[in-house]
Amino acid sequence: MNEVYVQIAASIGAALLAAIAIFQILLLAGAPLGEYSWGGKHTGVLPPPQRWMSLPAAIILCLMGFVLLIHTNVLSVDAFTSTRGFVWGITIFLGLNTLGNAASKSRKEKVVMTPVSGLCFLMSLTVLIFG
Repeated sequence: MNEVYVQIAASIGAALLAAIAIFQILLLAGAPLGEYSWGGKHTGVLPPPQRWMSLPAAIILCLMGFVLLIHTNVLSVDAFTSTRGFVWGITIFLGLNTLGNAASKSRKEKVVMTPVSGLCFLMSLTVLIFG
């Protein structure tokens, strides 16, 4: 596959991961979006323990996006190690996350987060296979 297409896939994946990270920051800040996360167990504002879990989640999501961009040379960084193993981990995580969203009891989480996560997974899979 053409390198440009793989870079586009990485860029789309990174943008979606950044959007999910922003969603996590909104959860942390107390936005009433609980039904879109944690299996929809909490309506409105998440309880403090779940809200604080959004901070590391946002950081990890941003790091995942950077790895995709570094792996495909969208960002030129002297990596201390190969990013291939990280891309494998990201792809597996996003695949499992998509399945988890699809299995959610929350209709809102299923309808909104499953497609977003699924698209992230497909972009990461494209990077993994062709990058």
